Amino acid sequence: MIYKEFKGLKLSALGMGCMRFPCVEGDNARVDMDAVRELVAYAKGNGINYFDTAWVYHAGTSESVIGEVLSEYPRESFYLATKFPGFDNSYMEKKEEIFETQLRRCKTDYFDFYLFHNVTEKNIDAFTDERYGVFDYLINQKKMGKIRHLGFSTHGSLATIKRFLDTYGSELEFCQLQINWLDWKLQNAKEKVALVASYGLPVWVMEPVRGGRIATLAPDEESRLRELRKNATVPEWAFRFIQSIPEVTVTLSGMSSLEQLRENVATFSTSQPLNERELEVLFKISDEIIERSAVPCTACRYCTDACPSGLDIPELIKRYNDSAHFGKASIPASALDGIDEGRRPDACLGCTQCESLCPQGIKISSVMRDFAKKLKL
Repeated sequence: MIYKEFKGLKLSALGMGCMRFPCVEGDNARVDMDAVRELVAYAKGNGINYFDTAWVYHAGTSESVIGEVLSEYPRESFYLATKFPGFDNSYMEKKEEIFETQLRRCKTDYFDFYLFHNVTEKNIDAFTDERYGVFDYLINQKKMGKIRHLGFSTHGSLATIKRFLDTYGSELEFCQLQINWLDWKLQNAKEKVALVASYGLPVWVMEPVRGGRIATLAPDEESRLRELRKNATVPEWAFRFIQSIPEVTVTLSGMSSLEQLRENVATFSTSQPLNERELEVLFKISDEIIERSAVPCTACRYCTDACPSGLDIPELIKRYNDSAHFGKASIPASALDGIDEGRRPDACLGCTQCESLCPQGIKISSVMRDFAKKLKL
């Protein structure tokens, strides 16, 4: 196992995400405890020492599951991370209750790593509101030793990330970002890494294989990769890409089977960053995927002046592209975080005035209808 230095600690470069444990009869809330014990035993036996859970994972059972399993090992033999839930602003007033519940669930007296969970346009006002005092509370827990290292995760925009860093960056120690070779361009991951690094923070990676959606490729795409690395699997390419980013300390993977875990542990037994030619080919494939599956909006904003509903069409299309890849039948409601009611896709009148101004010839009304439909599924 590769290890990375962080403030005197040696963290496994591969961490176990606790969001995709094996379940009983496909029920996300019924985790297979025996299977998790087997996974954790293999992980720890092969050098993984970082485990990442959260209040909401597995319908609120993940913290209890990993807490129970890890309690069977010496506390100093692993690093445990969890997060304060920011997806529901009502939780801000329950910070003490939530934090103490998390300690009990995880059967621990302290968290090695604790994060503001998914700082976005929807919750940043509450997270930074002194009336709620979430930041002050967590800093106090750190002073008392119940939190060893404080950071944040985010799927937010560059502007939102910058605002959070400008507000709390001097006290934060790391940032967890969605990074993979497709989102390097599609979701501005490259710029997000640079922004976080400019504040002196190391990066933790989530979704390195985009929830498994870039774990397989079309035969032609896969063959182009095999010409460069004959024996490398497609998931290995995804992890080798992450190894090519020097700012990264920990890469999290939600491994739901022993086979996945074994493969990923084998990958992280060595560091084999991609070279310039390999990155060039991988980004070419990424561009082709985006071109054939994404709406080709260039954000010229010609359309917005013509919209009688006042929709920020380029922003909506960006969020549609971010969420609707690979023929997904539905889009999560969180894709519209920070977008006011009345400015969402279902507010499109279908008048097509915007379409007459679009240099790309995008059928914007059709995109808005599809967006609204997929949000309801």
